[in-house]
Amino acid sequence: MEKIRIQKIIADSGVCSRRKAEEFISDGRVKVNGHSCKLGDKALPGKDIITIDGEKIAVAKKRQLFYIMLNKPRGYVTTMSDELDRKCVTDLLDGIPERVYPIGRLDKNSEGLLLFTNDGAFANDIMHPSRHISKTYRVTVRPDINDEQLIKLSSGVEIDGKMTQECSVIVLDKQPGRVVLQMTIHEGRNRQIRKMCEAVGLEVARLKRTAVGPIKLGMLKPGEYRELKPDELRALRTAITKK
Repeated sequence: MEKIRIQKIIADSGVCSRRKAEEFISDGRVKVNGHSCKLGDKALPGKDIITIDGEKIAVAKKRQLFYIMLNKPRGYVTTMSDELDRKCVTDLLDGIPERVYPIGRLDKNSEGLLLFTNDGAFANDIMHPSRHISKTYRVTVRPDINDEQLIKLSSGVEIDGKMTQECSVIVLDKQPGRVVLQMTIHEGRNRQIRKMCEAVGLEVARLKRTAVGPIKLGMLKPGEYRELKPDELRALRTAITKK
């Protein structure tokens, strides 16, 4: 039997994504046969005993893989559980026999398309910065927007000490005191859209993700979810491999 990287074994077990597993390893929370490990170490699944915070992970059996899209409503946090007892997005996923986790996140006051899976490798491919998978948002800002602000948003602004990449910004609607934009970015920085708008003097009144790569939210109602269709999954995998 061939040894496998420990983060992959953890992700395949369904405990968390591969990226999260890497964080656990870096933080010294993972042990193999009672000994601390580091990134890059490998183990034999089913033979070596792997623990996270002293809890043994179950060996991954042949299981059904799920790829799910949810229309996240406002007021829910993107986490598996919350110590503040806030509403979690996983509360909306009833009837799924496997434990799935979100791919990326939307903050509490944001809404729209959120993907879930129990396929650790797939989740890692979607989230990895080198993939540059696009994310499209419908953004309502106040009070108005001028050409200078549009150019700055499109060409890049400085947030958290680093310039954002070029992005697409389209004005969808203009009314007194509010403007609706469509913004498409290829990064996944924390609260990026909100921070970009704040950097040019705009207040975000509403933020809704409408697409991740080729996957569009469509007519899915807030709080509802469904599995990705085979053609959607193929399109997403194609977008990954093209990067």
